[in-house]
Amino acid sequence: MQVPFLGSAAIASGELTPAALRRWYRPIFRNVYVPVRHQVDLWDRLKGLMLAAPDAVVTGVAASAVHGAKWVDADTPIEVISSARPQSGLIRRRETLHPDEITVLSGVRVATVPRTAFDLARHLPRDRAVARLDALMGARRFRMDEVHSLVERHPGSRGLRRLRIALPLVDGGAESPRETRLRLLFIDAGLPAPTTQVVVRDELNRYIRRIDMVWEEYKVGAEYDGAQHLSDRTTYANDVKVARVLRRLGWHVVHVIREDRPADIVTEARNTLLTRGWIPE
Repeated sequence: MQVPFLGSAAIASGELTPAALRRWYRPIFRNVYVPVRHQVDLWDRLKGLMLAAPDAVVTGVAASAVHGAKWVDADTPIEVISSARPQSGLIRRRETLHPDEITVLSGVRVATVPRTAFDLARHLPRDRAVARLDALMGARRFRMDEVHSLVERHPGSRGLRRLRIALPLVDGGAESPRETRLRLLFIDAGLPAPTTQVVVRDELNRYIRRIDMVWEEYKVGAEYDGAQHLSDRTTYANDVKVARVLRRLGWHVVHVIREDRPADIVTEARNTLLTRGWIPE
């Protein structure tokens, strides 16, 4: 028996009795079941949705995961454009969707990449929207004009003001939502927008480091240091050696950790940029 499955179909075919269904299986959507001990992931829920509401089209955060975006939790609410009845775990949106804005991936009806970007930018607060759009852009490149063409196609859609704010901030170079938030912190503080994922080489053109974000003109960079920098001795030792080379090459890298105060991060970056010739507008 495939998982997930329709409970009514399993009973009608004689594979299960109603008592066995209740005892050994649990619903994830109305009439859609998995074994009691089955660890449900996002794909289970998406496939279950296709059984529960075959006309539904997945969009938003879950759609970005279908297109390959990272950092989407298994239990994230699934946004759907559908006429089906509301139920737990779904965010139903009654919106216009044209046939060329729908594709099918691994059996899941899902909004195309540009339409997914269009919906993310409209329905999420700015920082979350940009982080999700960065992740989508990192997985599947899309053009801004493709998204803007949907604005013209759906001129009365909810959230267009949010979209116009979020789209110019998208940068597919972010390798985590924390990096996106750090980049937005600098931009909001009035610093120049940094360039993401820049490779630094030494005088002999040898690879030294790919820095999360940099102001290359001023040889200033910023990196978000995760837990592995402290828990992995090899990573830590390599970081120390790389930092020495970067200093010799004239680079100043702002190392950011979770415990840092945003104001302190901005102050270090701003002061370093100022000492290296940046003139605020």
